Amino acid sequence: MKLGFEESQTPYSSGSQLARAWTERWVRDWVYCPNCGNQKIDPFPSNSPVADFFCESCSEEFELKSQKNRFGDKVLDGAYDKKCERLAASNNPNLFLLNYDLKQLSVVNLLIVPKHFFVPEIIEKRKPLAATARRAGWVGSKILLSQIPDAGKIYILKNGVPQSKDTVLAEWQKTLFLRSEPLVARGWLIEVMKCVDSIGRPEFGIEDIYAFDKHLSRIYPGNQNVRPKIRQQLQFLRDRGYLDFVGRGRYRMRSIG
Repeated sequence: MKLGFEESQTPYSSGSQLARAWTERWVRDWVYCPNCGNQKIDPFPSNSPVADFFCESCSEEFELKSQKNRFGDKVLDGAYDKKCERLAASNNPNLFLLNYDLKQLSVVNLLIVPKHFFVPEIIEKRKPLAATARRAGWVGSKILLSQIPDAGKIYILKNGVPQSKDTVLAEWQKTLFLRSEPLVARGWLIEVMKCVDSIGRPEFGIEDIYAFDKHLSRIYPGNQNVRPKIRQQLQFLRDRGYLDFVGRGRYRMRSIG
């Protein structure tokens, strides 16, 4: 995987449009499909309303966002209503987040958020644009990257170092079971996965997860049986191979490989 942009491309001089051209070219030339492993992905025609790239082999679709600095807790996205409509759609794209270094003219980080981690809880509604704006009243959205569990942020390239392709494909497959779940059920599973992340160690007891019952009650105020729901989610994650049950109310994150 070559990290630098093509020398034949126009030197950087006009901001975001050139940067987008560079990063799109780099993704087209060097990035494989994290779903099926196909060695390359192809660009959609310019101004596609849904996505930037697709895999000809497995039909996965991908949206690319790139910037100089690392992405923070929130990522700007498109129209809020349209984003919400797309959440349950089969063509809701996976999200590539790419950081580049202008001095070195190269890519530094590339991670992917699989589309099955996109649930209503991670989409934030922005304020409408002012009446004086060109698109007055338009309502945008933000993706709350901080609300996505660690398993939903898969690095293909990290700090200038390509990650093992086998590991990337295995990490992708590890959470693919979420796609078969409806949005509400998926939201519960993702919240419990985040609680597991917050514990900060690979093995934990059910009491460690029960410590989040008030937090989960605030997110799902209509559920009056949070602890039984937690147990149900842990059992589901165990049955799908995300967790291992090690006995006496204890679980362990299943490692890759």
